[in-house]
Amino acid sequence: MDHHRPAGRVDAAKGERVIELRNLTKTYRDGPNRVEALRSLDLRIARGAFIGVYGPSGSGKSTLLNLIGLLDEPTSGDVLLNGVVLTGLPDRKAAKMRNATFGFVFQRFNLIPHLPAWKNVAIPCRYAGMGHRAQRQRAMEVLDRIGLSGCADRLPASLSGGEEQRVAIARALALSPAIILADEPTGNLDTANGHEVMQQFARIQQEDGSTVVVVTHDPVVAEYVKTEVHLRDGQICA
Repeated sequence: MDHHRPAGRVDAAKGERVIELRNLTKTYRDGPNRVEALRSLDLRIARGAFIGVYGPSGSGKSTLLNLIGLLDEPTSGDVLLNGVVLTGLPDRKAAKMRNATFGFVFQRFNLIPHLPAWKNVAIPCRYAGMGHRAQRQRAMEVLDRIGLSGCADRLPASLSGGEEQRVAIARALALSPAIILADEPTGNLDTANGHEVMQQFARIQQEDGSTVVVVTHDPVVAEYVKTEVHLRDGQICA
């Protein structure tokens, strides 16, 4: 079997679909050249699925995640959430949808260095209009859940890489999102911390029923995800 042939419509885990990508194409300009990051991609992801998205550098993995999370717009095609087309939403509505629906975790943690851990975790709560006391209460609840309540008042520079990434996971959980999108979340971690982070994702997915999509090169991730999607040259490979 040719494992690199493009697949047709792919169902990533069976069940009620929460995310659907229809004929999705994303083209970038690189000087005079056009680069197709994604090409006519179709994908359906079921509610509560735990998906690992794999592929070589330049295969379109991060582009795919950005389009699902409304961080970017496709060149053509549609992104649907619970059957509703989200493509072309005005910026303000897209931002509101992102904050209410998605929790994002990135390879570089993206913590604000001058804020203690709890204030980093509370950032989505602030954008959601929660008061200061409610923000701190929610941040402390989530930090306690992932075993970092003792780090609440520490700055990111005083945390280990594994602790920083767990704070980033706590921030992603602050508003109890239905969907968690993680872009190379173990990429800056050693193997032991990589396992710790993936164990957190697995526990969250099991306890909350969240839909989790992890983009990765890391073989550690394969031990935890339940369904794999492989990309090559902007298309899903069978």
